Amino acid sequence: MMACIVFTAGCNFRCPFCQNAGLVSEKRFSGTVPAQKEIFQYLKKRRGILDGVVISGGEPLMQEGIEDFIRDVKEIGFWVKVDTNGSFPDRLEDLMRKGLIDYAAMDIKSGRSGYEAASGRAAGDILPAVERSIDLLKEAAAAGRQNAVPEPGTAGEGFSCEFRTTLVKGIHSREDVEEIAERIGNDVPYYLQSYSDAGDILKPEGLSSFSEPELQKMLDAARRHCRLAQLR
Repeated sequence: MMACIVFTAGCNFRCPFCQNAGLVSEKRFSGTVPAQKEIFQYLKKRRGILDGVVISGGEPLMQEGIEDFIRDVKEIGFWVKVDTNGSFPDRLEDLMRKGLIDYAAMDIKSGRSGYEAASGRAAGDILPAVERSIDLLKEAAAAGRQNAVPEPGTAGEGFSCEFRTTLVKGIHSREDVEEIAERIGNDVPYYLQSYSDAGDILKPEGLSSFSEPELQKMLDAARRHCRLAQLR
């Protein structure tokens, strides 16, 4: 599948290892924002070339106009994938219920005890929302597996999702990975991503990557609970 990515500016998390630091807040953002008219002109010209649109960020679900934007993308005939941190379960559920999301990728930042350090937010403020989003996606993916994959531009049936965690030495442990994998279970993909300094990190001081052998041990731990766990 060929897709283009639309990035949204603004995020309610402050993950120190964020690789899109320029999109976290309006104060940091220095790029040029295209008008929606330009975006849709681009998409309409690429009918038959592109299959879908990935909406990422930042945190797309904090955007007030996200439903109208996705609806317009779907009307052109594209599949829609949304990347989210899981902190807006009500909006996520509403978009899924209306058949506006075909695929969702949710970042699970850490195990419960490490969520504050990994997300930059008080765990008590966000964990209930995160937990609910996990359940919503698992339930929707289970229902989607009962249906055939739809044609591009149609919605609802065939919904699927993935979970992922970016692993950073000094923030994450093998116990975190095992806890997350157990929470996810065996039927949804779980991707372990290695942190790397891409040059636009929010707070890079003291952050480093795990070695390949260390990542492999974490993958082995994850696969005890989630057979679809992979390194990405």
